[in-house]
Amino acid sequence: MDGERYSRQLYVLGLPAMQRIQGASVLLSGLRGLGAEVAKNLVLMGVGSLTLHDPHPTCWADLAAQFFLSEESLGRSRAEASQAPLAQLNEAVQISVHTGDITEDLLLDFQVVVLTDSKLEEQLKVGTFCHKHGVYFLVAETRGLVGRVFCDFGEDFTVADPTEVEPMTAAIQDISQGLPGIVTLRRDTKRHSFCDGDLVIFSGIEGMVELNNCSPQPVRVQKDGSLEIGDTRAFSRYLRGGVVTEVKRPKTMRHKSLDTALNQPRVVVQSTQEAQRAHCLHQAFRALHKFQQLHGRLPKPWDPVDAETVVHLAQDLEPLKGTKEELLDEALLRKLVLSSAGSLSPMAAILGGVAAQEVLKAISGKFMPLDQWLYFDALECLPEDEELLPNPEDCHPRNCRYDGQTAVFGTGLQEKLSCQHYLLQVGAGAIGCEMLKSFALMGLGVKANGGVTVADMDHIERSNLSRQFLFRAQDIGKPKAEVAATAAQCLNPDLQVTSYTYPLDPTTEHIFGDDFFSRVDGVVAALDSFEARHYVAARCTHYLKPLLEAGTQGTRGSASVFVPYVTDVYKGPMSAADPEGAPHPLCTLRYFPSTVEHILQWVRDEFEGLFSRSAETINCYRETRTSLSGMDRTQTSILLQQVMGVLKMRPQTWQDCVVWALGHWQLCFHDGIVDLLRHFPSDKPLFP
Repeated sequence: MDGERYSRQLYVLGLPAMQRIQGASVLLSGLRGLGAEVAKNLVLMGVGSLTLHDPHPTCWADLAAQFFLSEESLGRSRAEASQAPLAQLNEAVQISVHTGDITEDLLLDFQVVVLTDSKLEEQLKVGTFCHKHGVYFLVAETRGLVGRVFCDFGEDFTVADPTEVEPMTAAIQDISQGLPGIVTLRRDTKRHSFCDGDLVIFSGIEGMVELNNCSPQPVRVQKDGSLEIGDTRAFSRYLRGGVVTEVKRPKTMRHKSLDTALNQPRVVVQSTQEAQRAHCLHQAFRALHKFQQLHGRLPKPWDPVDAETVVHLAQDLEPLKGTKEELLDEALLRKLVLSSAGSLSPMAAILGGVAAQEVLKAISGKFMPLDQWLYFDALECLPEDEELLPNPEDCHPRNCRYDGQTAVFGTGLQEKLSCQHYLLQVGAGAIGCEMLKSFALMGLGVKANGGVTVADMDHIERSNLSRQFLFRAQDIGKPKAEVAATAAQCLNPDLQVTSYTYPLDPTTEHIFGDDFFSRVDGVVAALDSFEARHYVAARCTHYLKPLLEAGTQGTRGSASVFVPYVTDVYKGPMSAADPEGAPHPLCTLRYFPSTVEHILQWVRDEFEGLFSRSAETINCYRETRTSLSGMDRTQTSILLQQVMGVLKMRPQTWQDCVVWALGHWQLCFHDGIVDLLRHFPSDKPLFP
């Protein structure tokens, strides 16, 4: 296994799961935009083999979201045209093309089957067979601004690690000899969240060594946070050290087959209101498939006649079983159908990422899979004023690479996008590559007065290749910004892109100054440094530019929009408002530093979080307290909460400072190292 390439993935999944992924075989049918995203993610993750199936010829509308295709691909099979560029992403993955029909004998050769561009009849046929024979089955679809993912992993699928967080750990201060034994946890380490009944194991204990070899023990949490365990009276006396670690309990999932789940859908939602919307979207997709079956095509872009036909088909469907009979939201249905002919890069990226993540869950047995339908829509992107909605003439195909996008938004928005100029700060990381890809496919900045500026001072490392698809093995050691800019222009030769290998900080204000920001319409930031995030946010506020900020942590991620004097200001994940929060892992900087610059940046961020941010908060309060009466209640409340949080955590004596320093050293330079070694044991080398 190429441990350097998959280092971050290994940390999240562990070695056994990665080995299962690298031995898995997947069949992917459908290589339009959504299918390309699934394929890209699976290849970057290192799945063992991937078989592509899509005999349909490439058309102009495909180029709006399918980044493996170009104008030279027009008329060629999507699967065959995508094979070679996919193979360049990861030489370890076997990629083949199946040109015939999908037969039952073919399906038995795979662990996972994914359909992204199939008619309902084929979905039902393949899904029924896979359910019967234990083949993991997924369906992913996008229709304009709406998409869905369906998972069927069988009726007895065991999830070894049901949560998407690391097992809880805590350092031990003392263990009593008694019935029950009482485990006292150290106060200077991060707070734990153990619950009654949790299973734990012990390691590194000196003295009461019997616990180091014990099977998982259930615990009972006392009011003071200590843990009751079993009988320790016969054990040796505890001396020092040791860590208690949570043991995850496996969970069994029972999935219905697609034919059953169509009429009895289990939908992933957060509220009753979301459930009603999801059920409406579910019926809308069923009606769209019915329309396709009857007419041999999908509805035309913004055609009111086709839209009314689909609405009537949805109204004639049988009510969903197991749900309250709900009236269909006809306005929602019409908006979905009118824009359903389009193919959008951002929608393909979101749903493709989700589908690939579910494939990873199926193979590895890590983390809870979807149960069973997930619906996502971005219909709020359409104008609320009906008079501003596109008309069929604006959305008519023009044999142009943006046909898939104009089918949703019309030519007016396309013209505006082409004149936009955005700054992508540290734009060549994992998120930055995705943003640059979407900008190229969307046609943002393709006119002479538009463009994209990419700024990144870092260079490409082998570990980047598992997440950043604009880079290849031969690019290792080269500047990220320059390579990403060149790769983006290959996706769309009209893209006006400029690269800088400088940071955006006070030392480069002669480059990124008044003249530069006067030409910029917005900023996208995906930064590892808290200091850099706050600096960029401050510059956007100063120049009145919107900021799109995004980040990832393990299997989780976030994206936020900040508009000066419209939204809340950027505070960051480690703002003083949350002084007790545990440090967020910063990818390379924290876990896998490989250069002196990484270490220096980590030290800067650590110093800022410990000693600078809290002082700035107090100073800000002192400077503004005389004018608090002029601030609104929300601003006053936020500022006071930050100040109280800082004051609450301050040491009271010199002894407090020493205890804190010792605990922080233990956390950074002992517990953190032990945690890494738990994921990467020294007796299981990553480089065979």
